[in-house]
Amino acid sequence: MREGQSRRWGIEMGRALLSIFIVFALSSCENSAFSENFKSLADTSNREYYPSDDPIVVGKVLFRDEAYGRAYTKFKKALDVYPDDPAAWLGFAASADMLRRFDRADYAYRKLQPIIGNRIEFHNNYGYSLLLRGDLMGARRHFLKAYEIDPSNEYAANNLELLRNSVSFPKRAAGDLKGI
Repeated sequence: MREGQSRRWGIEMGRALLSIFIVFALSSCENSAFSENFKSLADTSNREYYPSDDPIVVGKVLFRDEAYGRAYTKFKKALDVYPDDPAAWLGFAASADMLRRFDRADYAYRKLQPIIGNRIEFHNNYGYSLLLRGDLMGARRHFLKAYEIDPSNEYAANNLELLRNSVSFPKRAAGDLKGI
């Protein structure tokens, strides 16, 4: 082949490849979100709008399964997405309580109180946190507030019963069990 013929052949091959590329590009546009085929008209009402629900839902499941460390991580991730979510703060605080990370739980309760105010969920959770720490008087105050808000709430009634049972256990110093 001569030099002129090879250049012409190269140009024709380039044009052919370009036209093939354009055909593929245009055919893929038929299924885009802006096309008017049946796929773009599908009902999406069952899709969740709020993307941070996934960590909260998984965190609640993990908490119920007593995987408190993993639940703590999921609730922390939910707070990274939306820092003012009361469900994420409640889950984070409860998980921190169960891990005996009371410093993190206190931080969460301080953040949570201005968001949800004087609600039964706050008083039940914070009272339980105080009960875990051994502050029975503080726990009683919060459990009674929760009970006053809604006397028919089973969690408030159960927490008062739990507190009543906790008072009847004997108090021991840390060294009392040595030698057993």
